[in-house]
Formats: sequence, C-alpha cells, structure tokens
Amino acid sequence: MTQNNLRPGAESRAVAAQAVFQVIEQGRSLSQALPELNRKLSVRDRGMAQALAYGVLRHLPQLNFFIGALVAKPLKGELKILHSLLLVGAYQLTYMGSAEHAAVSATVDAAVLLKRSKQKGLVNGVLRSLQRQLPQLQTQLQQKPALTHGHPRWLADRIQSQYADKATAIMAANNAQAPMWLRINLQHTNRDSYLALLDEAGIAAHSDSPLASAICLEQAVDVQSLPHFNDGWVSVQDIAAQHAAWLLDAQAGESVLDCCAAPGGKTAHILEQQPTIKMLAIDSDPQRLQRVHDNLTRLQLNADVKAADASNVNAWWHGELFDRILLDAPCSATGVIRRHPDIKWLRRDSDIADLARTQQEILDALWPTLKPGGTLLYATCSILAEENTQQIEAFKKRHADAIAVATNPNGAVEWQWLPGDFDGDGFYYAKLEKRR
Repeated sequence: MTQNNLRPGAESRAVAAQAVFQVIEQGRSLSQALPELNRKLSVRDRGMAQALAYGVLRHLPQLNFFIGALVAKPLKGELKILHSLLLVGAYQLTYMGSAEHAAVSATVDAAVLLKRSKQKGLVNGVLRSLQRQLPQLQTQLQQKPALTHGHPRWLADRIQSQYADKATAIMAANNAQAPMWLRINLQHTNRDSYLALLDEAGIAAHSDSPLASAICLEQAVDVQSLPHFNDGWVSVQDIAAQHAAWLLDAQAGESVLDCCAAPGGKTAHILEQQPTIKMLAIDSDPQRLQRVHDNLTRLQLNADVKAADASNVNAWWHGELFDRILLDAPCSATGVIRRHPDIKWLRRDSDIADLARTQQEILDALWPTLKPGGTLLYATCSILAEENTQQIEAFKKRHADAIAVATNPNGAVEWQWLPGDFDGDGFYYAKLEKRR
C-alpha cells in the first residue's frame, strides 16, 4: 500500500503517536511537539491528532496495562514508536468511543507513515485482540487501583497525603477535559451583550460566575470564530486565572509589576481594568515574551515588556517602587493537568523542592521593590502545599512587615482552588500588604 492509498485518519494517528513518543521518550511537552508535527494536517485532522495525544496522556497507565497484556515482549529501539501508536489505537477503542473498524484500520495504516510497514500485522493483531479481550482486561484493571487513577505514584501520594478526603475527586478532575472560558474586555463590551453575540454566532455559552468578565462555552471553538476576537473584545482565560486581576485591584495611575508574565493573559487583564497604570511585565523566557507582545497588540494595550530574571533585581529594576506586584510564580503546574496532561509524565517529585526554592528567591528579591502600603499578590497554578501555604507562611516569618489580607470570599487570607472548583483550574492566591 502506498501513502496515497492510506485510509482517512491515518495521518492524524501518526502525528498523535509521534507526539506521545516525544513526551514519553524525549521529555518534550505537547505544546512543543504538536505544533511542529501537525502543520501539514487539515484542520479536522489537526483536531483529531490533538484529541488523541491528549487523551492518551490522560490515561497512560491504563493504556499501558492494556497493551502490555497483549504484546509478547516490550517494543524496543526503532520499534518503540509502535508502542506509542498502539496506545493511540487503544485509546480510541477504550475511551474515545470511535467506530472500531475505522479506529483499527486508520491506526494500522499510520504504521506506514511511521515507516514501519512491516509491522502493520503486529498493530492490527494487537488492536483486534484488544477488541476481543477488552471486557476481561477492564475487569483486571479495576483490581489495580494504583493504575486506575492515571497519575504517577509520587504525585498520587502527595495528593492523597494533602487532600485525603478529596484525592479521588482531584485526580478524576485532572483526567477530565477542561472547559473553554472566555474573558470579556470590559473596555469594549459587557457580558450580556457578548453572550448575545455568541448566541447569534451559534456558539452556546453560559455565565454563572460572579466575575463580570467571565463566560464559559459549552464546547471549545476556534478563537477565530469568536465575535470580534481580532478586535480585542475577548480572550481565552480560565476562570481561576481571571481572579488575579480582580484580586490585585490595581488603581488608576499606579505603578504595577507583573512578574513571570508570559504569555500575558494576566498582564492584559490588569490593563483592561486600568488602562492608565504604568505596567512593567517581565519574564525570563524571551521566546514566550513574544506572546505577551502579540496579546497586547491584539488588545491594543501598552506595557513595558522585558526579558529578565526576576530574582536578579539589579539587572532590571531602576529603583522606582511599585504600588502593586503580581507574582505568578514558576510552579509544578499540578493545578492545570486537565489542560496539560503531559505534566503528569514530565514533572518529577524532586522538582517540587527546586521550584519552592526558586519561588522563595523571587519573593525575597521582589519584596524590597514594593512600596510601604503596597500589595503583592502571589499566585501559582499548583495544588501542592510546599509551593503555596508553606511558601507564604515561611515568607511571613522572614518578613515581619508582610501582612496577609483576605483573598477568599469566605474571608480566609489564602485561596486554594482545586481542579474543577467552580469549573476552573487548580490555582492558589495569597495577598500580602507591606506594613507602612
């Protein structure tokens, strides 16, 4: 069979397998791998490749169990890519509800695109066996609780120890697909008016958040289909992350620092609320800063954007004290696994202590740049106490002039969102005022 005679869907299966392989075997993120791999795919095939790759990584331990039970010996060397392809096929048969014949045939043909034509019989045989034996294998899987939650052991243990009564719900939320939240630019429109525009465009949405900027779509759509997207009326931002600008509460004319700002969603939201502030946005990654520039350009907003190491204050700060600082600190991203399932397999247990040290260094470096009476909002997309509660408690002990003030609507001084809370991501906020 030539590549011209391949059945529909083979290309998307091949791309998904390559993306999964790069995550598992090469330590690349999906956000790095997929854009490079799917450039030549049609829009439809691109969406399928993404759905397959993300789905495999959400359910990797379970799928590995199924394939391991059906392959006589592990696939090694140049055949390793076939293991990723089998994972893609198994995901379609077990979690995606794909038509069985189409799922198997397209996945078998994908072996040709992966230059493994001689192994088409192997792929076909394993997937056909999975079809026949799936009920028995699913029964066996249910007897292995360490596999059913779909998390690496170290992370499952941390979640269990810190959230004993909520651990099952947290891990289930991590394995679900996150909804698409929009942030309305209140400089251009309001929520009710934009909901009407979405309805006219045939895009189902609802709004039950107390935030005036927040709308949740019933189904994800391409951003170009959103009314007035290119005119800066709307952005994509999770409901949990949207709270940052509201909690920071910048006032007109103030000097504001957004630290670790890329890709710029929070920078833009702060400026949408207060266009007259003097905003400095810094990030250590020059490539990611391009997205900050792109977002500001589309939204017609202005900020001073610099590539800088936040902890090396002398390299970027010129002595003017800030009224408000947002530190969206580098973190484990354990709160956004439902959006980035590869985090489960790229992050390591040892990373947490390293990240906590980095967070401490940045916090201590930034504190002297804040005015007496000023506000620092500390945020992470983590659910781990080492990066959140413990980090802030230790900071307050080191800095007697740090006063924690309420962030949580219930009056608590810290606000730990868990994945799925209010249909949002896992997120943490703590607000510190500097004693005058």
